[in-house]
Amino acid sequence: MNGLRPEGDPRTTAQQPRAYEPYRPYQETHPRVVHQPLPPEEPAARPLPPERPVVPAPARGATGGRAARRKAARRAARAGVGVAVSRLLGEVFITIGVLMLLFVAYQLWWTNVIAQRQAGGAARSLRHSWEENRGADRDAGAFSPGEGFAILYIPALDVRTPIAEGTGKHQVLDRGMVGHYGSGPLKSAMPWDKRGNFALAGHRNTHGEPFRYVNRLRPGDKIVVETRSTFYTYEMTSRLDQTSPANVDVIRPVPRGSGFTRPGRYITLTTCTPEFTSTYRMIVWGKMVDERPRGEGKPDALVE
Repeated sequence: MNGLRPEGDPRTTAQQPRAYEPYRPYQETHPRVVHQPLPPEEPAARPLPPERPVVPAPARGATGGRAARRKAARRAARAGVGVAVSRLLGEVFITIGVLMLLFVAYQLWWTNVIAQRQAGGAARSLRHSWEENRGADRDAGAFSPGEGFAILYIPALDVRTPIAEGTGKHQVLDRGMVGHYGSGPLKSAMPWDKRGNFALAGHRNTHGEPFRYVNRLRPGDKIVVETRSTFYTYEMTSRLDQTSPANVDVIRPVPRGSGFTRPGRYITLTTCTPEFTSTYRMIVWGKMVDERPRGEGKPDALVE
């Protein structure tokens, strides 16, 4: 044996050298991957609004199409009329409300402004006439309705207002003045009468409201009446908070309910109550305590 191994023996073939292979670059065995730039992205498109459902028009020959349209038209007409009526009613109510507010403002504020101006003018005219025509005072029958003849002072209430003949609303009371019961069955005395009850009426609310706070008077408070020749001073004695308008006994020469029992020289103030109504009357009484000629100056009640 020559030590040779038979052909095909794995031990001999494994050790045989490899045949020479030429060098191949990496690129040939593995192709190059070329990265291409991506195309620019297109802006996203805005979503389209949802399509409104298409309501097919009723066919001309369809039964009830024309009647349905007429009903719809009538309903629309009625709805339009209802809206117009409601708007009109709203405007009417607003207008009425504004007018009511204006009326309240006129009654509670503007009437006082006008009446106080009128009363102030009447007082100035009265004083001017006194300075021009000095002389004795006249009886009530010599004064015409609405004519001023005296000035009333209530120092505790800061009241100063003319006194005119009569108790008419338009001629006297609504002009901011105090009215004297001077004619007919309600005729009362004058301050210069030696006996009698000098009865006056005045508004408690609106139109100057000279008797607004007569309920605040207390016994002993002074009430002064100035005439052409004299100052007459009364002293408040009693009050009746409520009585019927038909109770004329409160202005009699000896007023019933006043506490006076014999004839004297009295004063009575009458006004409406409760406030802002004319259901009842409030009465204030007083008696004369001083009589002073104007030439001697003002009484103490107007100086203090």
